[in-house]
Amino acid sequence: MQFEVKVLRGNEGLTSLILDALNANEAAAQAQAQGYSVIATKAKQQWSPFNFAQKNKFPLVLFSQELVALLQAGLSLIEVLETLAEKEEQAEVKKTLRQIIVHLYEGHNLSYALEQSPNDFPALYVATVRSSEKTGALPEVLSRYVVYQSQMEGIKRKVITSSIYPVLLAVVGALVVLFLMLFVVPSFSHIYEDMGGDLPLMSRLLMRWGQLLDANKKIILIGIVVVCGGLFFALIQPASKVWLKKKMWDFPAIGKRLNLYQMARFYRSLGMLLQGGMPILVALKLVSGLLQESMREQLKLAAQKIQEGGSISQSMEKYGLVTPLALRLLRVGERTGQMGEMMERIAAFYEEETVRWVERFVKLFEPLLMIFVGLLVGVIVVLMYFPIFELAGSIK
Repeated sequence: MQFEVKVLRGNEGLTSLILDALNANEAAAQAQAQGYSVIATKAKQQWSPFNFAQKNKFPLVLFSQELVALLQAGLSLIEVLETLAEKEEQAEVKKTLRQIIVHLYEGHNLSYALEQSPNDFPALYVATVRSSEKTGALPEVLSRYVVYQSQMEGIKRKVITSSIYPVLLAVVGALVVLFLMLFVVPSFSHIYEDMGGDLPLMSRLLMRWGQLLDANKKIILIGIVVVCGGLFFALIQPASKVWLKKKMWDFPAIGKRLNLYQMARFYRSLGMLLQGGMPILVALKLVSGLLQESMREQLKLAAQKIQEGGSISQSMEKYGLVTPLALRLLRVGERTGQMGEMMERIAAFYEEETVRWVERFVKLFEPLLMIFVGLLVGVIVVLMYFPIFELAGSIK
């Protein structure tokens, strides 16, 4: 979830940061890691059915791609930003670009200018740009960030795409069952009632159930709407999201995959910063916010061991931040001096394993869900027609 943190640093004055964290303490810790003094922290207002006015999100990936293309074409940084500002149609985005240009004309570097708009440029992006200012390879570093962001979004899209069909199947199955129970079963109950006589046990049970549903149809429909609305409202609340995320981590199978995805983001980000020329200890502090609180403490201890002269692979192994394969790749990176590339390979392995698990789970879950929905609908239909079959048999 997102938190709005009021902070101070040097002569910059009071400003606000929007940070992703599990709770307010983690958000404050992230701000302090960036050198800020925290004044106040509160959960960022989330979308609700009563709040339709949403601020346009800054198109960070598109901005980076256009920036790289124009810089490689030979334009200076100021010329590139002025060109992007002139063509921009969204007022908020244009305002942000103009602010960056003003800071550059004042003599500040690009990372400082981006840092003044923390809602639009995350700390990882600013750190990436800052690392490039030491090497003069801004296009290469930004291209690496675009690839990183595209890969992260690609995993999310695969997970969402794999989830669409099971969710639709579950929704359609629930609607079919609801339709049968609220409209079809009551009609059959009226038929059985009109027939009178001695009905079989299944007929009497079905008739009573149908009469009950028919008599309270409006109340049931209103109750369903209220319950669904209440669940939706509860799910969009920050506290509910934290509780749900914690419960997901408690499930061994799901928690393991969430941990794997988290480690993929961690190593992808760390490798990108190291390839940009950032020192390992500074990079570890910047990417610590990508880990949950318990693992963040382990990372802090690992960073302390590295500072004391320990190797990266040994430190990560000691505090449980690697798998056997990742440990081997880290050792290779230490021998060859290509630690950044090895970390990106670790991230790629974790990402592929996460995607494979999601695909296997969906392939197994889809037929099971279809069988469950089919059996449920089939049982209802058989229960409706079974009394007619019994009556027909008794007539013969």
